[in-house]
Amino acid sequence: MIEIDTININGREYETLKVDLDPAPLILVRGKKGFLMCGYLNMEAADKLGAVAVSTSGVKTVDDILNKPVTKISMKARELGVKEGMTGRQALEYL
Repeated sequence: MIEIDTININGREYETLKVDLDPAPLILVRGKKGFLMCGYLNMEAADKLGAVAVSTSGVKTVDDILNKPVTKISMKARELGVKEGMTGRQALEYL
């Protein structure tokens, strides 16, 4: 199943995507400048493409990706001020 939704955090809207895969889902939250992704997606590819991207791991829901700590950050996201250890929700403020 593929679920696409919109969430509101602090008055800003973000699009969410969840694709049910086995053994875990693929989850992505898109902001205006970049995106928050689960561990399925490749940070090296994001850097190569010049994307503003941050990653968390061990997530199964959109709530998980918002509440888990950021573990990987693209060079472009780092330039915007995103740091390891922020929650996904905190990182979205930069995206």
